[in-house]
Amino acid sequence: MFILKRQDVEISSIQHPQREQPIPILKYQDQTFRLISVFNASQAEEAKNFWKDLTDNQGKFCVLLQESDRHSVWGRVRLDQLTGDSSGSNSGVIAPSCMQACLLLLQAIYFDVEELLGNRQAKLFEKEVGDLLLRGDFPQVDSAKVVARLLNDDPLESPSALSWQEQHLVTFLQALYGLGKSYFGNTNFAEEVEDILQDMDDTDRREFLGWLQGSPLSKEWG
Repeated sequence: MFILKRQDVEISSIQHPQREQPIPILKYQDQTFRLISVFNASQAEEAKNFWKDLTDNQGKFCVLLQESDRHSVWGRVRLDQLTGDSSGSNSGVIAPSCMQACLLLLQAIYFDVEELLGNRQAKLFEKEVGDLLLRGDFPQVDSAKVVARLLNDDPLESPSALSWQEQHLVTFLQALYGLGKSYFGNTNFAEEVEDILQDMDDTDRREFLGWLQGSPLSKEWG
């Protein structure tokens, strides 16, 4: 909604309620915003287009902060959503773009296992993913058929009906990182996130990468 300068706002941080990591917070006119994405100084137009898409096309309440060395986009949020004090059951539900990206990462590893290690290892990988999801109390995953669909249906063509909270996504991506490392013997797959997600809508991809950078997964995936 607004394009702001550094002197217009107050930037601080609060402690995440579940992990040892501060959450950047921007305050403007009694409104609170959480960091979505950061652009370097040469990406001014890209930052503005990203902000305009969120506000004009997706109806999100965002601000664009222009500084001399960078530009950043922030989305409005209630502090009780960040501190875990909200009683609303959907306060921690992640954006659909994050769920979509998660499934693309899962499928990329699955297909690489099949191509590089063979069908037998791919079947074993599918079983391990299924065991993780079915035993880990992940919402909407209640059968092997659901797991098979998650591994094979294109998330860009057939959007998932999954509605996970942030804790589920973090737990799953941490486990997926461990699985990939055990199958390939290295973590090269985790350095190719942007390439894996290149077919996503640019705004959705940036939304996920912004979330990833601010999560405890940033040192593993990226």
